[in-house]
Amino acid sequence: MIHPSMIKKQRMILLLLTALILATIVIGMGIGYSTLSYNRLIPTLLGHGTFKEEFILFSIRLPRLFITLLAGMALALSGAILQSLTRNDLADPGIIGINSGAGVAIAIFFLFFPLEVGSFAYLLPVVAFLGALLSAILIYLCAYHKTEGLQPVKLVLVGIGFSFALSGIMILLISSADRTKVDFIAKWLAGNIWGTDWPFIWAIIPWLLVLIPFTLYKSNRLNLIRLSESVAIGVGVSIEKDRIILLLTAVALAASAVSVTGGISFIGLMAPHIAKALVGARHQLMIPVAILIGGWLLVVADTIGHNILSPDGIPAGIMVALIGGPYFIYLLLKK
Repeated sequence: MIHPSMIKKQRMILLLLTALILATIVIGMGIGYSTLSYNRLIPTLLGHGTFKEEFILFSIRLPRLFITLLAGMALALSGAILQSLTRNDLADPGIIGINSGAGVAIAIFFLFFPLEVGSFAYLLPVVAFLGALLSAILIYLCAYHKTEGLQPVKLVLVGIGFSFALSGIMILLISSADRTKVDFIAKWLAGNIWGTDWPFIWAIIPWLLVLIPFTLYKSNRLNLIRLSESVAIGVGVSIEKDRIILLLTAVALAASAVSVTGGISFIGLMAPHIAKALVGARHQLMIPVAILIGGWLLVVADTIGHNILSPDGIPAGIMVALIGGPYFIYLLLKK
């Protein structure tokens, strides 16, 4: 049973994070290459702006803000699941190779299908999921021992190795590709938010609407799996079945995110850690907090990076890595 004081604390934190997200979105709507004054935001949102104001807000700013928010939420939840399944605080879909698998699938899809990627907005998450799934299966098999089960440290090491190998495959794929397609893949690798249009938002939303409630439903199983395999088996949990289902959930979340944002790491590493520090490790409390933290972190990173240098800015993936890299080293030394 969760103590009422912890539930109250979680609700206060969720309210604070929601306020932070809204404030960041308002700031993001007003700044950019084309200026939109803050006193014009409400009239423009209500449909009383000029053509230029409505175009900037509804066609450029809002889609980008929403896609980064949703992608950050998906990456944070994916990281929280992976850390619990492996009982390894260093697990992250970007670090252990899942994002790289999705990236290779998207690169193959983009390079060898003649139509524009934008025409396949709803198919991209599926393509990314298949690539990430294949990568996750190979990593899982290499890290699994028939007598000892899944070895968490080995999973991270194998995942890092797969990530490098898949990056090499990506370089081979683009070495003889058309220049415009190479530019797209280079931006994807850097974590440059590229799916900044409403169809990409509608493409990622169904995945979150299904997988977030499903993960919350499975949160007690995650609590038991994180404790130990013997405890989970002792209370009747079908550990291998649940682990595979939850692994597929983490893969689907990560794939749906990176299919429209590019290769972004460390959100799935940092957000669950911050959430655990705030409300503890119980997944019923931690998961909603981690989701909001992940969304907020990516919105902040993209807003700062997109506006820090004109006109193209710094990719969100690089901004996140500037924070997440040192954090990863700190956790590595601590653990």
